[in-house]
Amino acid sequence: MGEAMGEAMGEAMGEAMGEALNDTIRAWSWEASAEHCRVAYLRGLFLTHGSLSLADGRVHVEFVLDAAEADTLAGRLREMGLAASHRLRRGRGVLTWKSAETVATFLRMAGARTSLFDLEARRVARVLRGELNRLLNAEAANLARTVDSAARQREAIDGLAAEGGLGALPADARTVAEARRDAPEASLGELADATGLHRSTVQRELQRIERLAAAGRAPI
Repeated sequence: MGEAMGEAMGEAMGEAMGEALNDTIRAWSWEASAEHCRVAYLRGLFLTHGSLSLADGRVHVEFVLDAAEADTLAGRLREMGLAASHRLRRGRGVLTWKSAETVATFLRMAGARTSLFDLEARRVARVLRGELNRLLNAEAANLARTVDSAARQREAIDGLAAEGGLGALPADARTVAEARRDAPEASLGELADATGLHRSTVQRELQRIERLAAAGRAPI
């Protein structure tokens, strides 16, 4: 008899607690709640109806709810400065964030530090990859220009040499021409180091050689 009474009392207490919880939920008001309560509500909603994807360097967050609930949530997110795109999918309301800034703001508000760290790490890695690619492309373009210029200069030097015009060049021009022949792929800075001349002098003498070769005449 004592066990039966205990079970009955336990069931009654459970029902009472459940009803009290339901009353609390029904009494809760978004409009009347403080911001930290709203954040807690959104965090709970995300845990039960949300998903986060960080695949392929892209961020994607979804809330999937009943259509009416999705409409309500869309307005509440706008109030929090977290506006989301809104669409129907198979009769369900889907709210989506694809902005890394918006997702980071929400994760920070919700205290999801691990996910936030993962997101920020991926963002930094993506930025670094983009910067590295930019630098590599710029370096490749500079190298291509250097190779093209060196080829033109070698051709001009060989042309003047064939006409016997190298010996008539000023001393600096002869020095630069010899250095270019010895180092076909060297940059202007490297030629300057090799000849002991200023970079601007090396560039000027190479331009002189190309002009003379283009004119088809040896220097006077």
